[in-house]
Amino acid sequence: MPEPKNFFQQTREHIKTGNLSFLKTQVQHWQKLTKLIQPILPQPEQWQVVCYQYGILILTGENQAMISQLGYLQKQYISQLSKFDEFKDLQKIQVRLRNKSEKVQKVTTQTNPLSEQTQEMLSSAATFVSDPKLSQAMLRLASKKK
Repeated sequence: MPEPKNFFQQTREHIKTGNLSFLKTQVQHWQKLTKLIQPILPQPEQWQVVCYQYGILILTGENQAMISQLGYLQKQYISQLSKFDEFKDLQKIQVRLRNKSEKVQKVTTQTNPLSEQTQEMLSSAATFVSDPKLSQAMLRLASKKK
């Protein structure tokens, strides 16, 4: 009888195909497990599976209250999750607090146009700079229109 597949431990197969295939397999398995646990665990929280090995499921969540609730009711959630074949040997759930994913807001700042004299000085200075990237950046800055 073959041993159960452990998606979080590298095998000889992955050594042959490289770490990228191993990482892709892990990510696919994490996503599959995350979809399974999401409707069962306390809501509203976006739980993410970090690892599942040796009967220990490691999750992350952003809400400390939901994490605490999961900790107190762990046995209940283990019994619900162990009904799935993927979690049949589940013994323990560990939860870590994840930093809130902040949406990056584009900051637009209104800048005053450079005077002609400043533009000329930047162009002139760009010819004396030995670093080509810095020189190009100075020329781009100097060419900005009013």
